[in-house]
Amino acid sequence: MSLPAVLALFGLVLLVAIAVAHLRLKEAIARPPAGPPSLARYPSLSVVRPIRGLDVGARGNLRAALESDYPGEVETLFVLDDPADPSRPLVEEMVRAENRAGGRCQLLYAGAPPPGRTGKLNAMIVGAARAQGELLAFGDSDTRPAPELLRLLVEALLADPRIGDTFAPVVVNAKAETAGDVGYALLVNGWYGPSVARAAMPRGELPFIMGQLMVFRREALAAAGGLECADGQLVDDMYLGACVQRAGYRNVMIPHPLAVTTGGMALGAFLKLFRRWLLFSQSGLPGGFTGRNWLRGIALGAALVVLIAALRIDPRVALPAAIALALALYSPVALHRRFGGAPIPLHLLWVPIALPLGGPLLVLWSLARRRVDWRGRDYALDLHARLRPT
Repeated sequence: MSLPAVLALFGLVLLVAIAVAHLRLKEAIARPPAGPPSLARYPSLSVVRPIRGLDVGARGNLRAALESDYPGEVETLFVLDDPADPSRPLVEEMVRAENRAGGRCQLLYAGAPPPGRTGKLNAMIVGAARAQGELLAFGDSDTRPAPELLRLLVEALLADPRIGDTFAPVVVNAKAETAGDVGYALLVNGWYGPSVARAAMPRGELPFIMGQLMVFRREALAAAGGLECADGQLVDDMYLGACVQRAGYRNVMIPHPLAVTTGGMALGAFLKLFRRWLLFSQSGLPGGFTGRNWLRGIALGAALVVLIAALRIDPRVALPAAIALALALYSPVALHRRFGGAPIPLHLLWVPIALPLGGPLLVLWSLARRRVDWRGRDYALDLHARLRPT
């Protein structure tokens, strides 16, 4: 077989592989409507919400965290590191208003984390020690849950005694203002989110947790070794899911999304976030899961290489590779829209092209620098992207 024929065949194989992968990911994305309440009794629920710094849309995020329509009793615990946190005045205002309206809300201070523990995990442990609810929930401060989301998580949790925790998939649905906003939205909605949805089929079960909003049975968390089992881990939620699974319980993701707030993210800030996600995936996600996204990126790169080679040798055989490359670049954008993302502004359409091509450079950056800045703290990492002993 001649070299032009080989290039044409290779381009065709890549086209089929990319198309099949796209269709499978598209099929996995489901957004069913929320049904009516389904439990005769809803257990009391404590929601621990660690906060460090003032997030984009912080007031709306706090309001959404307190405006749940959960049918049972809800206790909300906001946990800051110390009184000097810039979010303190706003949190105090919201706590006072919630308690005047008859709610149960507290502001706690966690202090600096001990060595070998992230600030977020430390805040979760402090909050959990004060929580009174029958069930425990943990939510990130940059999220904006829909009123029905806690109810849906609890209903899924109590559907089977073998389920130890439930969590919601995240979606970035705000209108993009900057290249960083587009990059973050594509990372969540076009790459990571659909892959998680595909891996969770057909029962929503996964060997890890996406912890932006998660609800636990207390007995499952205790069987896993408590929150403290994640000491030494950079990615506490994903590791907690692995511990829960080892304890004989299941991690279940519901199909109803959780909005993450963002806006005005600079490109440099996004690149740091992208690198941090790469480190998270190295220590918190199974290789079989991350490998699928790497294969998507490799297929895109291979299509580009084959296209360039075909154009140099015989442009007549370049069409399959050209279509494969176009589809590989289009797929994350189409999945992003199907997942719930906003349209990408025309002047920022270069970002979907640059994102997968720049990934390998960020991987090299991550391998060369084994430190990560997260919420104002600098963590030293070992070769497995876990916290390095100090």
